[in-house]
Amino acid sequence: MTKILGLLRHAKSDWDDVSQRDFDRGLNERGRKGAEVIGDHIRAHGIEWDMLIASPAVRVTATLEGAVPELQAIFDKRLYLASSDTILETIQDHAAQADEEPETILISGHNPGMQEVLLDLVSPARENELFREASIKFPTAAFAVLECRIDSWAGLKNYCAEVKHFARPRDLDPELGPES
Repeated sequence: MTKILGLLRHAKSDWDDVSQRDFDRGLNERGRKGAEVIGDHIRAHGIEWDMLIASPAVRVTATLEGAVPELQAIFDKRLYLASSDTILETIQDHAAQADEEPETILISGHNPGMQEVLLDLVSPARENELFREASIKFPTAAFAVLECRIDSWAGLKNYCAEVKHFARPRDLDPELGPES
């Protein structure tokens, strides 16, 4: 049996107002464009997400509004700057509370947590080129799909997954490549 876990890091945030709390930072223009581009890609990829769990930080909510406005998010404050362990615990908690266990869960949050989840869940035996790309850098608005070899989200643990897909905005629109 398998479950599908999607990881979506927030898009590029706005640093113009240095007096603003980190939690309240929105997206800059590049971030808004990156969110739209990755959102189009997520829809084209074709997975129907049963559950979306996200950090309530403004840059995450703005990313979701630009990328996947059709999905209803469950915002959980534990995901704000969360570690891998906290992210996995949050996924398990929300899956357990669902009326019917979801087959697919998309989680949206921050680094280093998003990348740490990927590093923790993928066993060395299942590392592939997609894993290597994502493990080097999981940039803003990156989207990864992990196939987890579990029967239930309660079994989500280290080394249960394989990266099946990884995309960055710059892969989809060269104008969103690294800034010089």
